[in-house]
Amino acid sequence: MRPSPVWRGARSGAFPDTGASLVEQGAAAPLTEITSDPAAVTVGSHYGGGVTGPVRMCPECGRQFEFIDPAWRCCGVPMRLAAPPAAPVPLAELAGRPLTTWRYAEALGVPAQLWQTATLGEGITPLLSAGDGISVKVEYASPTLSFKDRGVVLLVAQALAAGASKVIADSSGNAGTAVAAYSARVGLPAEIFVPESTSPKKIAQVRAHGAVINLVPGNREATAAAAIAAVEQGDAFYASHVYNPVFHLGTATYAFEVWEQLGGRLPDTFVLPVGNGTLVLGVTRAVAGLLAAGLIPSAPRIVAVQAANCAPLAAAWRAGSAEPLPVEASATIAEGIAISAPARGAEILAAVDEIVTVTEDQVLSGREELARRGWYVEDTAAVCWAAAVAAEDGAWGEVVVPLSGAGLKTGWTPASHA
Repeated sequence: MRPSPVWRGARSGAFPDTGASLVEQGAAAPLTEITSDPAAVTVGSHYGGGVTGPVRMCPECGRQFEFIDPAWRCCGVPMRLAAPPAAPVPLAELAGRPLTTWRYAEALGVPAQLWQTATLGEGITPLLSAGDGISVKVEYASPTLSFKDRGVVLLVAQALAAGASKVIADSSGNAGTAVAAYSARVGLPAEIFVPESTSPKKIAQVRAHGAVINLVPGNREATAAAAIAAVEQGDAFYASHVYNPVFHLGTATYAFEVWEQLGGRLPDTFVLPVGNGTLVLGVTRAVAGLLAAGLIPSAPRIVAVQAANCAPLAAAWRAGSAEPLPVEASATIAEGIAISAPARGAEILAAVDEIVTVTEDQVLSGREELARRGWYVEDTAAVCWAAAVAAEDGAWGEVVVPLSGAGLKTGWTPASHA
């Protein structure tokens, strides 16, 4: 038996159309209304008791950590958010709000003086029909060309609240580029750790933002260990998209946007890439919040996709295990999800309805097909498309897949047509 999912609701047939789409809501407030005043926040200052924000808690001992507390781990396990999932205001009340993720401010809970300083205008990426019941959400139309901007802006806002003088992050590439960019936005020095096999274009992007970059031999887990060692040796803020659940509040906005863009409903199925699970855990949190608020009648199906060459979660799913299983991982072109030991593996397994894998050839063919349709994505960003087109006709109903990162970040790998 597979593990029981959390925050799941019984599915129903059709979702009623409850309102106008985001595009149909009329003129939005100009972005200039939420951009930062350089004098509004003093970087490196401590906001003390006057700043509140998302509270984290240890799932082992129950200890809670305020937003201004830079702690990132307790009892050896990743923290979780203390508050239950929240939802944005009803659809009609969103009209006229700025076209960024901050139109969902009530569900984020981050002080305005912080996010107004940190934002680069992330969010509200296009949702476009690709035919055959599949729609794509063009997440690479984000400030640093990947969906990671959604969560990183919150981590940098938290770093400001904590009075950080420096930020450290580890990444397979995209989160690192986002941390470098958003740290530069607020004037915080950043040090980024990535595997030495990371795309040279992502490395160049990190350096362009002025961050120090460390190339770590070995796999993604070795990179995380190097970053953690550096954090523990100093007083830098650890902007970890893996260990800090505040990041999930940002990725929840992906689902909020789809809900709004579809006129107050969700698709039958979200197909999502999974390595460390940051998008999966954000989306399932958003779904739970929408359900609790009565804004959707039931939960969509959540299908997670791994590269067949590195699939500890898929192995656990097939075996009915509640924990990721050890696997003999091999190199994969889907570098963004090449995680052989996900720290939140049990959370991910409990949150999804299905986990599938795609081969290297499927990824490359999917990327080529997307390019022929006008979407130029990196290899990792093609895994969900590859899984969706390989699914049995109609099995997943109406599907939304993310195009999570731009092809400009990696260059082109041609598919084999042998």
